[in-house]
Amino acid sequence: MERRGVLRLSAVAGTTGALTLGHVSFADAAPAGGRSGGEPGEPGEQTRQVTGHLPTGSPDFVYLPVEVPRGVREIAVAYRYDKPTVPEGTAGNACDIGIFDERGTGLGGAGFRGWSGGARTEFFLRADEATPGYLPGPVNPGTWHIALGPYTVAPQGLSYDVTITLKYGPQGHTPAPVHPPERARGRGRAWYRGDNHLHSVHSDGKRTPAEIAALARAAGLDFINTSEHNTTSAHRAWDGLWGDDLLILTGEEVTTRNGHVVAMGTDPEVFIDWRYRARDNAFGKYARAIRRAGGLVIPAHPHATCIGCNWKFGLNEADAVEVWNGPYTPDDEVTLAEWDNTLVAHVQGRADWLPAVGHSDAHRDPDVVGLPQTVVLADDLSRRALQDGIRAGRVWIAESSKVGLAFSVAGERGEHAGIGERLAVSRTGRVTARLTVSGTPGCTVSFVTDQGRLYSTALPPSGAGTVSWQTTPDYAAYIRAEVRHPSTTPGLPGPMAAMTNPVFLGRRG
Repeated sequence: MERRGVLRLSAVAGTTGALTLGHVSFADAAPAGGRSGGEPGEPGEQTRQVTGHLPTGSPDFVYLPVEVPRGVREIAVAYRYDKPTVPEGTAGNACDIGIFDERGTGLGGAGFRGWSGGARTEFFLRADEATPGYLPGPVNPGTWHIALGPYTVAPQGLSYDVTITLKYGPQGHTPAPVHPPERARGRGRAWYRGDNHLHSVHSDGKRTPAEIAALARAAGLDFINTSEHNTTSAHRAWDGLWGDDLLILTGEEVTTRNGHVVAMGTDPEVFIDWRYRARDNAFGKYARAIRRAGGLVIPAHPHATCIGCNWKFGLNEADAVEVWNGPYTPDDEVTLAEWDNTLVAHVQGRADWLPAVGHSDAHRDPDVVGLPQTVVLADDLSRRALQDGIRAGRVWIAESSKVGLAFSVAGERGEHAGIGERLAVSRTGRVTARLTVSGTPGCTVSFVTDQGRLYSTALPPSGAGTVSWQTTPDYAAYIRAEVRHPSTTPGLPGPMAAMTNPVFLGRRG
């Protein structure tokens, strides 16, 4: 049986735009036997198909209400859409999908049951199991909503086909979720290496959690953060994969149409909504929701060129910013320069400073887990201690665990400050910046200040050495260190091998 969707505009408070189609109804009772042609005793099931067409300029979210009767044990959804040829430089069709249960589609996620974006063409969920990206749980009667996200629509429009199958029978048992602990053994106060931006099969990645955990250990990481696009389904997928040597934090990559944000270390199962744009003036509300859930707000790849990736929410609500995402590119160079400008605003007393972090954003082979990695000075290997270290800026970034680094600035009377700290000396007092680095053959060390790159020197062929430079707070309001490979792009410095957050100079005020 086919039911053609009838478009009906529906206002959804707080969203940039939403459209609700005509309801899809099933019989009020389960069929007596299997579907037509089924064997006796086979669980009963019913299928409905919805087709429709969305024009260019459609709202961000299109909801297909499905009336689910009693007695359903599983809901399965498959969809497809056309991909017509478009002129060069014109976006073609791309349509995401997810589902909300009988609790509704309201912002905040009470009814959220899963999202796979454009990574899958079908999914199912029931009490005891669900497709990765979706949350297992009972299929209660009521109005469910399949959510379509027409990310881009071709000039010809987007024709879609959605097939919904309800399978009847006793509800299964939903197992209690098992979540990673918030603390691992660690080494006391020490520098810990981590990667807070990773994707598995629970969103658009191709690796399983077990594969990611193995790659994290091989990369010499102490901690990782699970950050699937717009879903928390992976929070319960790491049972048996953590250990004394690897802390696994739970989070989310909140993937809006105006930028992505890594919610690092949120409480397990806490869903953060993504259905808003910068013009909705809603980001502050959801940034606060991330913090209430115990997480950090970290804008991801702010100048990435993918559609919807460019960050447009500003940095006022951020706790840190991802200046290095995956292999170092010109996009990262732009982000780094923009971040450096915020340091000047801090020196002027106009803003708090945002620490810089770096993550791999690894999805699949050949993406390298731990390229780059954030190295945090923390009191122990725990969620809170790592977050405290990041907030304080006690962070440097490396392309791999082969890179070792120590950076500090000292005054004439023995004063000393490390990464993320302030060296309180007079404006004319001479200070010495010192960087010790290893594991970076063929690289050049630079010291960067509010005036730019003021000193550079090549490392020995071994890639190990100590470099010193003297200045005064009058001449440099802060100093940070960069270690770079030779340039590969004319007019740009070489790719980053390692970098530090700054040491600020001079007494406040």
